Amino acid sequence: MEIAIIAHDGKKADMVQFINKNKHLLQKENVKLIATGTTGGKVEAVGIKVKKMLSGPLGGDAQIAARVAEGKTQMVLFFKDPNSSHPHEPDINMLIRICDVHNIPLATNEATAQLLLLGLDEIE
Repeated sequence: MEIAIIAHDGKKADMVQFINKNKHLLQKENVKLIATGTTGGKVEAVGIKVKKMLSGPLGGDAQIAARVAEGKTQMVLFFKDPNSSHPHEPDINMLIRICDVHNIPLATNEATAQLLLLGLDEIE
């Protein structure tokens, strides 16, 4: 299962902490992580393997949306920062829409992401 991780600047530390807390689920043989560039770099810094796409504002959100549309990505964990504006908001909305169109689980906050990962663990 390919899981995409994305976090706005104000949520990157939260994402790294979340990934670190759940590494026992995310480092399983059948789980592959992909991420937007900056988020992926921060996750790599704590020793977790992740394939990095472009940074979000440079098209990373669109790259992940394309992977969702192609059937390559089966889950998206996107820690959005609701307290700040983002110049690439159209890309973010497009990613959310593509997840909805293709019925892909999408978490936009830590509580929902945790439930998705717990559900994933139950399936296996």
